[in-house]
Amino acid sequence: TEEYAVIPIGKPIQNIRLYIVKEGTEQLQPIGVAGELCIGGVGVARGYLNRPELTAEKFVKDPFAGGEAGYERMYRTGDLARWMPDGNIEYLGRIDHQVKIRGYRIELGEVETQLLQVASVREAVVMARADETGQKHMVAYYVAGQELGASELRSELGRELPSYMVPSYFVQLEQMPLSPNGKIDRKALPAPEGSLQSGADYVAPRTWVEVKLAHIWQEVLGLTQVGVKENFFEIGGHSLRATTLASKIHKELNKPLPLRS
Repeated sequence: TEEYAVIPIGKPIQNIRLYIVKEGTEQLQPIGVAGELCIGGVGVARGYLNRPELTAEKFVKDPFAGGEAGYERMYRTGDLARWMPDGNIEYLGRIDHQVKIRGYRIELGEVETQLLQVASVREAVVMARADETGQKHMVAYYVAGQELGASELRSELGRELPSYMVPSYFVQLEQMPLSPNGKIDRKALPAPEGSLQSGADYVAPRTWVEVKLAHIWQEVLGLTQVGVKENFFEIGGHSLRATTLASKIHKELNKPLPLRS
């Protein structure tokens, strides 16, 4: 009997064809490589009732059908999956609940679940937002029974999650914005800039070197104010921005700074 680390969703039944394609393309993925699960065959419906735009997006021409009558359509499920060597399919989650940040694929629901494990956190939403350069960052929005700073939350999440899954920004709200049907209105969540909580008390630059460095940090991080007690990686910094930081310090202060330092 085959033993599975994760229970598979099975194999296609008769007259149904399942494809796993690279996201946003018609390129079939090999065994073990994740992609979007698409369905072809007699079980595919005509589309969504009274939703022509969504129908056009999800019910597309089947490029693998070979022109057979009745098999022209395939349905893009929005599910992430991969073929297993024995022909079964492993379900990996919803594509719209996952993001790729700096090369890592992240399941936002996992981060939300860990955030909800923190004492006094009542509600949590984690989403990816792009900055002015188009680079994505994770932002955590939460409602808690007391004031919680970013440093405390990062420390808590860092015990259970790898560093790349810890959000760059934390925004505490009095309550989550809701849509008319009572669901959380993600579009109404505020942008993190200006709501960034570093957890450090602000200390102004005291020397000309600190003034210059603070200005460089502000440029690299896109912030209006940086104190000398801030932690670079707790106020939006990461390895790519650290490279830019080191380059700017070298250029403007003539001080070579190894990235490891």
